Amino acid sequence: MPTLLSVNNYYYRRGGAEAVFLGENELLTERDWTVVPFAMSHPKNLPTPWSRYFAEEIEFGSKYSLLGSIARGARVIYSLEARRKLDALLAEVQPDICHAHNIYHHLSPSILGLLHSRGIPVVLTLHDLKIACPAYNMLAADGICERCKGGRLYNVLVHRCIKDSRALSGLVMLESYFHRLLRTYTRCVNRFVVPSRFYLAKLVEWGFAPEQFAYIPNFVRTEQTTPTYEAGGGFLYFGRLSPEKGLTTLIRAAAQSHSRLMLAGTGPQLETLRALADQTGADVTFLGHLDAQRLHQAIRSARAVVLPSEWYENAPMSVLEAYACGRPVIGARIGGIPELLKDGETGLIFDSGNAESLAEALHRLATMPDSTVIGMGRAGRDWVERDFSATAYVERISALFATLLPTRLPAGQAPGACG
Repeated sequence: MPTLLSVNNYYYRRGGAEAVFLGENELLTERDWTVVPFAMSHPKNLPTPWSRYFAEEIEFGSKYSLLGSIARGARVIYSLEARRKLDALLAEVQPDICHAHNIYHHLSPSILGLLHSRGIPVVLTLHDLKIACPAYNMLAADGICERCKGGRLYNVLVHRCIKDSRALSGLVMLESYFHRLLRTYTRCVNRFVVPSRFYLAKLVEWGFAPEQFAYIPNFVRTEQTTPTYEAGGGFLYFGRLSPEKGLTTLIRAAAQSHSRLMLAGTGPQLETLRALADQTGADVTFLGHLDAQRLHQAIRSARAVVLPSEWYENAPMSVLEAYACGRPVIGARIGGIPELLKDGETGLIFDSGNAESLAEALHRLATMPDSTVIGMGRAGRDWVERDFSATAYVERISALFATLLPTRLPAGQAPGACG
């Protein structure tokens, strides 16, 4: 059976990217693939016999010595250590194909050149917009930002897009220019996987060739998630509590519509949101971090899940998880969210950043007959079982891998250099 080298910065469930990365590893292992992970060392990592090859941990925002900071800064641009560790791994394992996920700033794109030189086909799933936008999210302090379009990457420094830090923003700017110069992504990656059609269109708009991409949507293990078909009460948001998620708009809308709101998660905006809830008189319960079991219980108890994002979301797992639990979704009209919503059938769509539009959607769903809400939940579950199941994902990713496996060349015979 074939061997997959599966690469991601983190080897534990940290967010949506890790859910897809780890989920795919599990699915392919169940289908008799040999899956070999490569990641960064981290105390939360899942156990694996391959961890001895993992690269040293690096975290933005951590306090290092001056020499340590310089060394880690260089690794953000081009990690010789990650390349060396992967080289040692490849001396023991000969993968047929590599599927990489989030590698930026930690493992770094240095590993792509090594894989290319070994003739190993590389698939890179784009969980964000990093290959176009150095800050990965096309979002600045003043909202949606496409200033770097056309190669004007200096804007990431001008606008201090990385943690509002001139030093970090400058470092990421250099990293982006460096890999543009090497053409790392365009020459060392055989195919980019995009989970949303919006991202595909946006990246083509920014100058990437359409044939470089394969649209493969995310998935949920529907067979492991039991839905309940009840109307529920109140509205639930779950995820990171940060400005791009549109949570101030959500709290204002909840206050205007007199809706009961639950927020599950943690993040830098927590205290700001608590203060806003007090100020507006909104009925908000902060649930904190929930493990998977308690999160699914919270989803099933809600009338609907709300995704009020104000940035270019890709293909948020929260929508699919809500459907898997039998709940409709109220989602913002931005990024890839509308692709995952059938307005009036599996949920409602509102204008992103517009509290009045969101308040209207909350009121509308709150006052619908329970039977209509339950019907939306059933329609969402049916859709996710049909188009976003583990089976559908494996069929799609396996078909893509099959087109690339014949392209493997003997080590040292891969055409062209890319770092």
